[in-house]
Amino acid sequence: MAQRNVYSSKDDPGDAQSAEEVLQSVIQELDTLHQNVKGQLNQDITRLQSEKNHLIDDIEGLREQYRKLQSQQMESLSGRYIQQQQLWLKQLAQVLAHNLQDLLVQRFNELSANSGHSLSSPIPSGEFPLPMPPSNYEERASELLAALDDRIDRSFQMLEQDLSSYESELSMRLNNMKTLELQGEELLQNLVNRIREELAEEEEYLDNPFDAQDSYIEASTNSIRPQVLERTPADAPLPALPQPSAAPSAAAKAASQVQAGLILALSSAVVLSLFNVCLRILIKSRNPRMIFGLFELEGVVSRGFGNSLLILLMRLIVVMTLMPVLATFLYPNVWKDIRRLFQSGDRALWGKVLGSAFFLFLSQVLIYLAIGNIPAGIAITIFFIYPIITVLGSWLLFKARPSTIGFLAIGGITLGLILAGWPSFAAPAPGGGNVGVGVTAALASGITFAGYVLLTQMAAGKLHPIPFSLVNFAAIFVFSSLSLWVPLSENLAPQIDQNVWPGLIAGGVVLGVLTLFSYLLNNFAIRYAGAALASVIGTLGPAMTALFGFLIINEKLQPVAILGMIVVTLSVAAMSVERMVATQKKAG
Repeated sequence: MAQRNVYSSKDDPGDAQSAEEVLQSVIQELDTLHQNVKGQLNQDITRLQSEKNHLIDDIEGLREQYRKLQSQQMESLSGRYIQQQQLWLKQLAQVLAHNLQDLLVQRFNELSANSGHSLSSPIPSGEFPLPMPPSNYEERASELLAALDDRIDRSFQMLEQDLSSYESELSMRLNNMKTLELQGEELLQNLVNRIREELAEEEEYLDNPFDAQDSYIEASTNSIRPQVLERTPADAPLPALPQPSAAPSAAAKAASQVQAGLILALSSAVVLSLFNVCLRILIKSRNPRMIFGLFELEGVVSRGFGNSLLILLMRLIVVMTLMPVLATFLYPNVWKDIRRLFQSGDRALWGKVLGSAFFLFLSQVLIYLAIGNIPAGIAITIFFIYPIITVLGSWLLFKARPSTIGFLAIGGITLGLILAGWPSFAAPAPGGGNVGVGVTAALASGITFAGYVLLTQMAAGKLHPIPFSLVNFAAIFVFSSLSLWVPLSENLAPQIDQNVWPGLIAGGVVLGVLTLFSYLLNNFAIRYAGAALASVIGTLGPAMTALFGFLIINEKLQPVAILGMIVVTLSVAAMSVERMVATQKKAG
């Protein structure tokens, strides 16, 4: 079931051109914003550094002025103290002279009275009045000077504290601004890197007529690679920052890389074809199958709906055991994306993811049922009705009208399906299968797969392809387990003998390993050659399945069925090539 091509129905050059212009304008605006913010922050830091230096100079100037003022104050106080002392000495001298004069006059009068002589004009007391010194003047002056000195000291201390506080706060704010600048640059860089990753995925979608997401989970479809129709205007997120794509087109890749990618894509198609043949061998037929014409091998389980469910569950047990390791290797952020999906609470996205997984689950069970009843090559060819349903559904839902080549390819696929399926009704199916059940199951599998593709398209761009694949595998595992617990009728219930469990487990291991191996090969094929070229190689799925069926179990097809298979393959390849050429023209 190795088809990797599904036609992308949306092909509007005008829309793609406008999207590219919007991407270019947005990246220019964000780059300009980043440069402006960075320049403004640098200017602010320079200005604040200059103001800091000015403040430091002012502080030093104030300190120098304070020292000078103290010196001048001490000198002034010393001079005033000397003058005051001189004044006090002069006043003391006057007081002493006055007191001495009074004493001399008194003594003279006493001597005159004792001697009997009287003075005609006794000397009056207090003839030379002298001013008295003020009381406590020196003490009062000292107190005033001490208070003034204390007040000045406190004022300068407060000023120094305020300046120190302002300096520390300014330094802290400068450091915060530097930190904010670094954080802003880091946020912008993270934003740019994140947008580049999204645009790389966007470019992958634009360059690939098949969704990269569906190409990644192609292994889960067992050679059925779904098309991813381009995002609809309602679901497409606005591009944030255009940039060179991380997944360039094949024309821009080195020739050796493209060649290696094509070899890997072909290897993936081979592994998926082997998967289909192994599934055919696992299901019992009327007679044991001859493997490579050397030995006979009986099947493990009989054909039926319940047994198809059981095979799918056994395969998924192996896949879910190894897939988390493989997903982490291919995309290290897979668990972060899944955690964001659980924390987002986006019910619409969950509905699309689970709905796509349910349709894929039904498609897998039905294609297993089809391969058990009709040849694997015919079943895969009939399954290719899904491109028709997908294209018509996209036209109806998203107004994505197919091109002329698309309509011709739809006609070719329809003709090829008729040619491939008609011989199955004209002759009994090899191995005793029910032709009607096989053809109906293959058609139903293609229709349900188209529903899976459309829902996957609606969820495109909201979740990385690898986390999407892992969630799909897990959901299909849950659906398979629950389906086996539900009571089914005798015709639909699993019918397994106890002695076939070892063979069933071994078959599940083989199918699971082939699934993961093809998944890994296809992933690297897309990286090296691009999804477009890898999907073209995927169109060889039906033919390679028929070829390996003939080589391994000698399963022959009628010429008309082979012709129908060729017509279907060429029609789907035409869709892929037409879409790839249109994408390259847009990119050019």
